[in-house]
Amino acid sequence: MKKHNFYAGPAILPEFTIKNVREAVRDFAGTGLSIMEISHRSKEFTAVMEQAQSLFKELLDIPEGYHVLFLGGGASTQFTVAPMNLMQRKSAYLNTGAWAGKAIKEAKLYGEVEVVASSEDRNFSYIPKGYKIPEDADYFHITTNNTIYGTEIKEDMDSPVPLVADMSSDILSRPVDVSKYVLIYGGAQKNLAPAGVTFVIVREDILGKVDRKIPTIFNYRTHIDKGSMFNTPPVLPVYAALQTLIWIRDNGGVEAMQKRNHEKSSLLYEEIDRNKLFKPTILHEDDRSVMNVCWVMNEEYAELEKPFLEYATAKGMIGIKGHRSVGGFRASLYNALPLGSVKALIGVMQEYESKA
Repeated sequence: MKKHNFYAGPAILPEFTIKNVREAVRDFAGTGLSIMEISHRSKEFTAVMEQAQSLFKELLDIPEGYHVLFLGGGASTQFTVAPMNLMQRKSAYLNTGAWAGKAIKEAKLYGEVEVVASSEDRNFSYIPKGYKIPEDADYFHITTNNTIYGTEIKEDMDSPVPLVADMSSDILSRPVDVSKYVLIYGGAQKNLAPAGVTFVIVREDILGKVDRKIPTIFNYRTHIDKGSMFNTPPVLPVYAALQTLIWIRDNGGVEAMQKRNHEKSSLLYEEIDRNKLFKPTILHEDDRSVMNVCWVMNEEYAELEKPFLEYATAKGMIGIKGHRSVGGFRASLYNALPLGSVKALIGVMQEYESKA
C-alpha cells in the first residue's frame, strides 16, 4: 500500500533528493567515500556548499549585499542569534503562535521587546491586522507560517524598520521579495532537507550596529567571512538541500511550486468546507496556510475523531494527527508532496463521510 506523507516536519522530501543522497552515502562524487565521512574542506564538498548558496540566491532572486549561510542549531538557535546580532535597545514582534512566542522569549534577554499584536486570544487562529510597528524598534520580527495552527502571512509586507522573518516552513514555496527583509532564517526540515541544517539569508549592512560583544560562533559576520565553514557544517543535510534546490529549479522554480501548492491546498480546503464531518480551524481564507492545513470534526461528529484517524492511517495517510494544541487533524502540503496524495486524502475523507 502506498504511504502518503503528511508529517509537519521532518517532512516529505523529493524522491530526487532521497535517491541522490542514498547514492552519495555509498559513494560521494566518485571519491569512493561516503558523504558522511568526507572532509567538509575537500574540494568536492566545498563545491556542494558553493553551489547550494548560489542556487538559493538564484531561486529567490536574492539581491546583491545578501549572504546565504548554512548553519547548525535549528531555527530555535536563531531565536537567540538574531537579537544578539541585531538588537541594540528594542525590537518588535508579531505573536502568531508557539514558535513566535519562543522567539519573543529569547529576544527579551537582549533588550526591550514590544509585541505589536497577538492572536493568542483565539488560540492563534488568525493573523492579526491593523497593528502599528514602532519606528524606534531596531527590527520587526514575524513568523510567516505557523505549522501548529495553520495560519500564514502570504505577502511580503512593508515595514518602517528592518524586517526579520522566520520562514522555516514556507521557504521556497512561493516567490519572496528578499529586498524587504534584512534577515530570513529557518530550519530546513520542512521544505528543504533533513533536520540538522539551518538556512540564514542576511543583509550585510545590518550587521555591526550593536555594542555588545557577540560570541564568535554566534556572530553572523564569522560565518559570512568563512563561507559557512567556520566550524564543521552539517555535511549530509547541506548535500540534501542542494539536491532539493536542483529539483525545484528543474521543476519550474518557486513560481511553479507556488502554483502547485495553491492547487493542493485549495482542493483540500474545499473538501473540508464541504464535508459534513469536518470544519476548518482557520475561518478566514486569507489567513489559511498553504503549507499546513488544519481541521477538526464538527461538534455532532466529535466522537468520530479517533476512528477517522485510525481509518485514514490504515488507508496510508501518515502524519495527519493535529498538534495537541489544536487537536483534530493537520495535513502538511510541502513542495515535495504530490497532488495525488492530496486527492487520496480527499478520497478517504469522502469514503468515511459515506459511512457515517
